[in-house]
Amino acid sequence: MSLKVKAKEREFKVGKYAGEYRYVMMPELYSALSQDKVIREAALRSGVSEGVMKACWDAAGEVIKAWLPEGHSIPIPGLGSARFGLSAKSVADVNKVKADLITTRRIIFTPAVELKQELRDTSVVITCYDRNGNEVKRVTSTDDGTIEESDNTTETGENDGGNTGDQNNSGSGSMTPSVTAPTISGETQFTDTTQVSISGPASAEIRYTTDGSTPTAESTLYSEPFTLSDTATVKAIAIKDGVSSQVSTKSFTKGSGGGGSNGGGNDVN
Repeated sequence: MSLKVKAKEREFKVGKYAGEYRYVMMPELYSALSQDKVIREAALRSGVSEGVMKACWDAAGEVIKAWLPEGHSIPIPGLGSARFGLSAKSVADVNKVKADLITTRRIIFTPAVELKQELRDTSVVITCYDRNGNEVKRVTSTDDGTIEESDNTTETGENDGGNTGDQNNSGSGSMTPSVTAPTISGETQFTDTTQVSISGPASAEIRYTTDGSTPTAESTLYSEPFTLSDTATVKAIAIKDGVSSQVSTKSFTKGSGGGGSNGGGNDVN
């Protein structure tokens, strides 16, 4: 078994490599397996009927859904454990502590030691594609096998940006270049106007749109808070060393009722 990785030649639009073509590596993704296929395979391997396996699968899912929000760390057979986590802004005044400070709710998966060891020991097959999409090289390679620990991501929101896990990306060929998605803040329900602010990782460019379209490196550059006077969907990305983050989305609705929420949370696609 091997980890399949693709290295695609792409032009960097911003950052210190702007104008250069460099090979960027990322996992080769397969199509998602259906639940029925997994249940069928598990039934074959265990020797039980598919109906019994599905009943067990559904029951385990219900138990996990019931216990996870209560704060339990739930074991997942052969894989590790899952638990509830969050990112939130900090405040100095206890009277200002409220749910609106929570910017994201997350399911944190902690892999088992055996699973991490298997991943660490697995070789890597890299397929290289040039800027035209042509395969130009394939190589089996090794690395130091460092496994990122999801439990080590900060959950206290000390940066007050609502995002955690900002990963350094030097553009020097890291296995999975990653940029933290920006946080969009503002009063989502308003009667006249509302001010929108966007925060992101240090030294990253923020590009955004207000018409619901997906932002690109050519979209409007964010420099300071802006005002909306009509219903709009704001989408934003952070760009660092030519690598873009996932898209953050937040909807703002103008209406006759007053007093909407004013949080930093947003959906990340």
